[in-house]
Amino acid sequence: MFDIITFGSATQDILVNLKDLKIIDSKDDFVTGRGICFNLGSKVDIEQMFFYSGGGGTNTATTFVKQGFKVAFCGAVGQDISGQNITNEFKNLGINAQFVKKIKEKSTNHSIIINGSNKIDRTILVYKGASELIGKNDIPWKKLKTKWIYLAPLSGLLCDSFEDIINFAHKNKINIAINPGNCQLSKPIEDLKRVFDKVDVLILNQEEASSLTKISYENENEIFKKIDQICSGVVVMTKGGEGVTVSDGKYLYRAKPFEERKIVDTTGAGDSFASGFISDFIRYNGDIKKSIQLGMANSIGCIAEMGPKNGLLNKNTKFKKVEVIREAVNII
Repeated sequence: MFDIITFGSATQDILVNLKDLKIIDSKDDFVTGRGICFNLGSKVDIEQMFFYSGGGGTNTATTFVKQGFKVAFCGAVGQDISGQNITNEFKNLGINAQFVKKIKEKSTNHSIIINGSNKIDRTILVYKGASELIGKNDIPWKKLKTKWIYLAPLSGLLCDSFEDIINFAHKNKINIAINPGNCQLSKPIEDLKRVFDKVDVLILNQEEASSLTKISYENENEIFKKIDQICSGVVVMTKGGEGVTVSDGKYLYRAKPFEERKIVDTTGAGDSFASGFISDFIRYNGDIKKSIQLGMANSIGCIAEMGPKNGLLNKNTKFKKVEVIREAVNII
């Protein structure tokens, strides 16, 4: 019996810091209003380059195992050196890899992460490889003996199994936490209501929450009022450097990170918060204050180191706790 099984991507991340990174401001040419530019036909010098494993499924599994839980990962890698390195890392960390499928048709997922000079803005080139090819028939349903299932953003064939996994967990009395990606959130609201009603913890960032509810992310009370109508569990909305707001249907809990925190690399910040939050949510029977504090500390530790896993906290590591403000709000 596992404490938690994570589903999601397994990725080889290549982080690069460029020597000369030109930023262009143009709302006409770029959705975000800003872009990066290189000279066509020339070489671009890389100042630093780092190789790390990543992906929502493996990042969260790493926090869970560091927090002392018995953990397995369900996903796919290619039959290549990157896939082998990831499965070797699982072995070294103590993450069970019996549910990892090795795909012949595609290489392991890869991401090239171009860091901006401020260490916060990033551009990510994504190759969705082997993780796209694991589907419903590849999941060993009868062997999924666990207390919790965590769903990181899913894509490809696994995205089509999103509701199947949740229905399986619900039927077998397995607690479930989800951090849905664009593929899941693009489904009709009627389908999402049917799925979210079976979820114990739903984790979204503020852009996703705003898009889902069609309400400006600045109007948090209205966002939670609407999401609580389609999700009976705890709802978490992360806000990047502005912190997090959590609803349990009766109260809103708000917290901000410390201003003096060290920022080296923000890769994996969302995964580290989510998995830290769920770790103490499991350990302390749904105590939201403790969950927020560990989630925030885990995320602060993550961004203080290069890569999504180097700064993650171990169980019983002492950390400075953020203030959590609880506010009674009529959001029903």
